[in-house]
Amino acid sequence: MKIDIHSHVIPPRIVAAIAADPQRFRARVEGAGDARKVVHDQGYVYPLFPEFHRTDAKLESMDRKGIDVSVISPAPPMFYYWADADLALQVAGLVNDGIAEMVSESPDRLRGMASVPMQHPDAAVAELERVVRDHGFKAVEIGTSIEGAQLAEERFRPLLRRAAELKAFVFAHPYYVGAKAGLQDYYLTNLIGNPLDTTVMLANLMFSGALDDLPELKLVLAHGGGFTPYQIGRLVHGHKVRSETRARSGSSPKDLLRQVYFDSLVFDPQALRYLIDLVGADHVCIGTDAPFDMADTDPAGTIEAVPGITPEERDCLCCRTALTLLCESC
Repeated sequence: MKIDIHSHVIPPRIVAAIAADPQRFRARVEGAGDARKVVHDQGYVYPLFPEFHRTDAKLESMDRKGIDVSVISPAPPMFYYWADADLALQVAGLVNDGIAEMVSESPDRLRGMASVPMQHPDAAVAELERVVRDHGFKAVEIGTSIEGAQLAEERFRPLLRRAAELKAFVFAHPYYVGAKAGLQDYYLTNLIGNPLDTTVMLANLMFSGALDDLPELKLVLAHGGGFTPYQIGRLVHGHKVRSETRARSGSSPKDLLRQVYFDSLVFDPQALRYLIDLVGADHVCIGTDAPFDMADTDPAGTIEAVPGITPEERDCLCCRTALTLLCESC
């Protein structure tokens, strides 16, 4: 069995709401049929692929890729971290209830992952509790930053703590709007900006003491963890020689890294081999990023291309790690 923990949707409920009131949602739907696209006032523009909002299209895509189960999560533009409490809660409710509807159409093949209004921490905790209680979700997707604020800030700790208590894993995905200096061209906002945001987030969680405070948290990072696994030696060295890095945490960054889980989306078999060797196959699982163009369209081939992949490692990447995260058995 192959389980994909990184597969995006934009449920019909939120698409209809945006189309009906573009001023309120600061976005609009343009075009018709399969040629529709969503245009956000913030600058996001993307095609509304059928796989985003039609369960049958998601299942057809999974079949083509050999995926048996997908944990479907909101596309990052649906985070709405800039919105006031009323709008943020409305969007989260539309998205989460819409995901639950899609899951109900194929419960043997789909699992749900929630979105919560992180900029309003109390509301975020309440929404997480609601979707776990009402929909049985075992995961929540959050941005690697919240409109510039770091996840390591104390105000976000209650949400992370509550997720751990509820045994819901936290999937951290870059939420990136606008180009930073040097990233304006060549799609570097995504190619470098996204993994960079993940790297900054994880380093802050490590050095702030947040990961020390949350040993039961199941944190999963998109895109193979950004650059952190491949520069972990630099963080370890810095922790040894710089007092700033030890001010709030005495734990080695390498030890903390082994608390974290990663998807397989690194696009290079040698890089994936290194990640497996570094953190263990039991902390790596399939992530495709469907249906965006930066997706892995052949996850089975990706795993088979890993040098020296063993049956046990293959089993972990394909399903066992994901089942652990979902608190499900084989």
